[in-house]
Amino acid sequence: QVQLVESGGGLVQAGGSLRLSCAASGRTFSSYAMGWFRQAPGKEREFVAAISWNRLSRYYADSVKGRFTISRDNAKNTVYLQMNSLKPEDTAVYYCAAARAQTIVLVSLRYDYWGQGTQVTVSS
Repeated sequence: QVQLVESGGGLVQAGGSLRLSCAASGRTFSSYAMGWFRQAPGKEREFVAAISWNRLSRYYADSVKGRFTISRDNAKNTVYLQMNSLKPEDTAVYYCAAARAQTIVLVSLRYDYWGQGTQVTVSS
């Protein structure tokens, strides 16, 4: 069992930055692929970024490529999402997720554990 707790969300002006953190419980964190998803009001949950257990593979949605960076610190059981050049369309609840997988996982259905989400609001 893995429990995930996100933090770092908030209100920021367009062009600003935020860093989200996701702290995981459990001693097997390093064996999980991790991902970030987001859900805006009235929209489906969408993939944002993913990282493999060993940090060798990372993947981003086209909408955030070049602006967001996913990273992880297995010693701290934490995955991060650095978000730069934020836009109003990035406004959403951001969720981290963990998947028992050796490679990066892009599909939400393959994730086994989810956090409760953290709100990110970007004002224009």
